[in-house]
Amino acid sequence: MSSSSEKVQTIPAFSDKLRGHIEIARADHWFKNVFMLPGIAVALSLDPSRLDGLGMWARIALSLISICLVASSNYTINELLDARYDKLHPTKSRRPVPAGRVYLPLVYVQWIALMLAGVTVALTVSRQFAGTMMVFWLLGCIYNIPPIRSKDLPYIDVLSEALNNPVRMLAGWFATGTLLIPPVSLLVSYWMIGSYFMAMKRFAEYRMIADPAKAAAYRRSFAFYTNERLLVSIMFYGSAAMLFFGAFIMRYRLELIGSFPFVALIMALYLALAFKNDSAVQRPEGLYREPLVMVPVIVCTLLMGALLFVDVPLLHDLFSPTAPTAGP
Repeated sequence: MSSSSEKVQTIPAFSDKLRGHIEIARADHWFKNVFMLPGIAVALSLDPSRLDGLGMWARIALSLISICLVASSNYTINELLDARYDKLHPTKSRRPVPAGRVYLPLVYVQWIALMLAGVTVALTVSRQFAGTMMVFWLLGCIYNIPPIRSKDLPYIDVLSEALNNPVRMLAGWFATGTLLIPPVSLLVSYWMIGSYFMAMKRFAEYRMIADPAKAAAYRRSFAFYTNERLLVSIMFYGSAAMLFFGAFIMRYRLELIGSFPFVALIMALYLALAFKNDSAVQRPEGLYREPLVMVPVIVCTLLMGALLFVDVPLLHDLFSPTAPTAGP
């Protein structure tokens, strides 16, 4: 009787730890890889020859599988190395690693296995895409692993994490198979808008903890940050993002200027959301529950998608130079 009862007790423990290993891969965060889509859309608008039917869609499907696997590898090492800090967080303390719901040696195996699987799939797309996935993985290492561990450094934490944005855009760009070089202005804009959202997440977290000592114990960069410093950085990132986006559209696709009011509205609403108690800004995977933000996002996305492919001569007439211009 005792041996059978022991077996009954070990099954839930094993299944709980199995669930823990699945949870630390954070499949619910895969939605962030939609940031590949602008890279795909812009590449196809500038190089329509890549619209080659099923071949293109197969490459994109494989690209999504690859980037999700590599992202899960980064999430896995993040969960492991953040465990001692997560124990100090009011909600993250329930995550699988700090709660003891994983086999620690297998977490390292899972980390490497997911990366190898993702890069292997990436090689079936192209060497450029596979190289992008390796950069994506290495950025996760720089962000999480000592002695660099950029997430502990004020401002560098935001900028290094937000680099995943232009890397995702490059992933989408190379998924199409285009041989064109992506515009630097667009990549920098994408980096800065990612920094804007990441700094907003820091701001919401810092306000929620509401205790500088506890905040610094949870996240080292919070020892330097204050509400004022975070808000000033948010202003910088948002301004830089829009300036570089403006440079891109004036050079490559003027029609996108029609989306500016919606982009500005989304950025303003996101800032307002960060001031809410227990804000969804801290957990972007829950933003779908915020219709005030999601409706403009959907409208703006559809509008941008249309403006990438539909010419609007009136906008060119409206914004044509009315004074001498410099340069060629």
